[in-house]
Amino acid sequence: MKPALVESIERDLRDRIPPSVLTFTFTRSGGPGGQNVNKVSTRVTLWFDLEGCGTLTATEKARIRQRLAGRISRDGRLHVVAMRHRTQSANRRAAVERFYELLADALTPEPTRRPTRTPPRARQRRLREKRFRSEVKQRRRSRPQSDQDCS
Repeated sequence: MKPALVESIERDLRDRIPPSVLTFTFTRSGGPGGQNVNKVSTRVTLWFDLEGCGTLTATEKARIRQRLAGRISRDGRLHVVAMRHRTQSANRRAAVERFYELLADALTPEPTRRPTRTPPRARQRRLREKRFRSEVKQRRRSRPQSDQDCS
């Protein structure tokens, strides 16, 4: 289940980025599947021109570039591949869904980190355990024999 913030960002993106700006290429899928795999191009690669998109702000583009760097080609186009389903249309729908999910995740702001401190009780327990370990190890040490003991 997606957080409400991610869902609202995804809805906003669906309104701002129409499916008409997305381009698709189709290739043959790999893996098992018999004749269907060998003959039919069901694998879908969705391409989105990130640099040429006028509906995203510069800061949004920068955040997408940073968070989805591995999916963006040198010419500034984002790609999403779908090949789970046996039909081209199902893979096309899956690629579009995944595209909007990826963009929504990339545009979701990181939660600010609230610095925390170690509770005093935990600190005391850690030091007590360290002291105990140290004493155990000291007791294990062999003491050198003094000359008096060997008489």
